[in-house]
Amino acid sequence: MALISASNVSKKYSDFQLKDVNFEVNEGEIVGVLGPNGAGKSTFMKILTGQIERDSGGLEVLDLDPQEDSVNLRAKIGVLPEREDPPSFLTGREYLDFVSDIREEAMDWGFPERMNLNDHLLDQQTRELSKGERQKLMVIQAFFHEPELVFIDEPLINLDPLIQEEVKEVFREHKERGGSMVLSTHLVSLAEDLCDRVLFLKDGKVIEEVMEPENLKEQFISSEER
Repeated sequence: MALISASNVSKKYSDFQLKDVNFEVNEGEIVGVLGPNGAGKSTFMKILTGQIERDSGGLEVLDLDPQEDSVNLRAKIGVLPEREDPPSFLTGREYLDFVSDIREEAMDWGFPERMNLNDHLLDQQTRELSKGERQKLMVIQAFFHEPELVFIDEPLINLDPLIQEEVKEVFREHKERGGSMVLSTHLVSLAEDLCDRVLFLKDGKVIEEVMEPENLKEQFISSEER
């Protein structure tokens, strides 16, 4: 069953165009969106999650149109945006309590501990935390409620190597529970490690879909030369 179905999705800015992207994500798979900086990955992710409107094309996510029903869609999914921080005036604990209240789901306080966020860190205002500690909070808010579908944009930014491995394990556990994920990244190794399929974007266009993401480095380099 397709959780996401995109047909000829396009978005035009003055100096950039995402053009005629076709995309599908099925139950229980991690699909990567890979490409260089400026390829259109984040634009496409924002369209999929209802953060910006597409100009044309058909799109359904969990049987909803993100453009027409973004509020209900966001209640059903998890989103880890690129380079976004929790509110600086809240403590980490207050932020996670806030997210828990909004989603009407109990917070598993073992999750922060797993991310090496102890009571001392959780009780500090997030402006006082390191970039990596703020990123851990963003990972937690995306996954704690065990959504069916999660959108992840450059998840390993500012995380130390040990926590990177722990976050990747969170992704694998999500898939083992039957969850699905769209993973946008420029890290070839991350896509090789986690993804079932990979979509290559360049200059706003899909140039290739890789059904077996092995030896992606060579394929990525060849796509860059096109």
